[in-house]
Amino acid sequence: MIDQRHRSEAPGRPGPSLAARLPVAAGAARALVLAAVFVCAACGLVYELELVALASYLVGDSVTQASVILSVMVFAMGCGSLLAKRLRGRAAVAFAAIETGLALVGGLSVMVLYAVFAWWGQATAAMVGCAFAIGVLTGAEVPLLMVLVQRVRRQDAGGAVADLFAADYVGALVGGLAFPFLLLPHAGQLTGALVTGVVNAAAGGATVLWLFRGDLSRRARGWLLLANVLVLAVLAGAAAAAGPFERAARRAVYGGDVRVAEQSDVEDIVLTGGDTPGHPLRLYLDGRLRVAGPATVRSARALVRPALAGPHARVLLLGGGDGLTLREVLRYGDVAAVTAVQPDAELLRLARTDPGLSRLNGHAYADPRVRTVTADPFDWLRYGRHATYDVVLADLPDPGLTRSAKLYSQEFFGLAARALAPGGRLAVPGGAMAGQARTFWTIDATVRAAGLRTTPYGAGAGGGGRGYVLAARGSAPRLGGEAGGAGARGGAAGLAAGELREVARPARAFPPSTLLRPRVPAP
Repeated sequence: MIDQRHRSEAPGRPGPSLAARLPVAAGAARALVLAAVFVCAACGLVYELELVALASYLVGDSVTQASVILSVMVFAMGCGSLLAKRLRGRAAVAFAAIETGLALVGGLSVMVLYAVFAWWGQATAAMVGCAFAIGVLTGAEVPLLMVLVQRVRRQDAGGAVADLFAADYVGALVGGLAFPFLLLPHAGQLTGALVTGVVNAAAGGATVLWLFRGDLSRRARGWLLLANVLVLAVLAGAAAAAGPFERAARRAVYGGDVRVAEQSDVEDIVLTGGDTPGHPLRLYLDGRLRVAGPATVRSARALVRPALAGPHARVLLLGGGDGLTLREVLRYGDVAAVTAVQPDAELLRLARTDPGLSRLNGHAYADPRVRTVTADPFDWLRYGRHATYDVVLADLPDPGLTRSAKLYSQEFFGLAARALAPGGRLAVPGGAMAGQARTFWTIDATVRAAGLRTTPYGAGAGGGGRGYVLAARGSAPRLGGEAGGAGARGGAAGLAAGELREVARPARAFPPSTLLRPRVPAP
């Protein structure tokens, strides 16, 4: 039996010396400490989500990046918890110092990592290091806050842990919801991280410098106050410089002729060039080149011409919000109607109104035959009641992006096949034949698994540049249509004879990609 006769404090009451030093009653002080737990947890999760989002934007392959960053952060949190054991004797000072450091590191993380990416090209190692630093500091918070809670009002360990983790988890919920619905759309990643750092520094500093000021020496109070003021000043200065910094970093990444840079609800959109001779228009979506002037027009023709070699009165275009594929479809005078489904309303607006992009797409969206729908292509095919189409063109995002895996799944192609009229054709881009051969043949296998017969083909030198998959029900469709096809207007619209060529399927069988077992992008 544990002898408790010499305890100086009764359970549930603060010690006399501490009670005398608290500026408020013990119950109110305990509520304030739990409020600090709530705020710190919210800020910590925002830092975590900022890193995951930034890694997916800059590096790609969001599943791998999220796994690496989250694993490193959780491991680092364990290290921070162990390190906090040595700081329990001066819990108030240690907690204030940790929050000050966390506000500085977390608040500046996005700016520093984007600078590394913009001027040095690779930011993976820096992201891992930043995730580890934030994880160590975050992991040290809870043990120190446990000490502070118990010093205000002692209670059994189980009850204290329950209260602490309840505040921590609710704070994490609020931070997790605030990031996508408040910070990202209204402040952006850079300013959102800086604002989070300010909140973090203010909460940690106020908790210690006011609530636990009786535990601090005059010298300690002075140093902590100075450190907090300096961190807040650094974060405020970074916020003031955020605009010029973003423009300079964007020029380092995309060149000096950036005309449009916007963050839509779906993706990051950057337009360069296209306004003066010698500067061809380039469109970047989430940092990846989508349109490269007239060169991209040939890729659109390679997708469209074989698909429209058969019946093509009604055409369904999934994706392709830049309008280049739509322009090629509209060159056929006997196309009666085109339904264009694009998830990004902002990209559609730019395709209509930007002088350079609308000129490149031939003002395709002004054609009365075109009906646009702003919706996710998968959901639109799944939930809508639609007529069937003679041609379905899946002008999808790059198959190298993990977030595109749903649009390259057997389920998606099954929905697309359901939209085909008898004798209709489906055309899908498959990426670069040389660097993404496994991804290309996985896409071909996935379309076949959806019940269609396919004809894989390539465009470029020897047919080995970019790959495409042409599909239909019944028998595999013939390629055809290379040199323009019946009904196409404008001689420049055609492709040279033999520029499109069927590609022999390898002997090795590739498994299809599904929602539960995504294989696109292929590792």
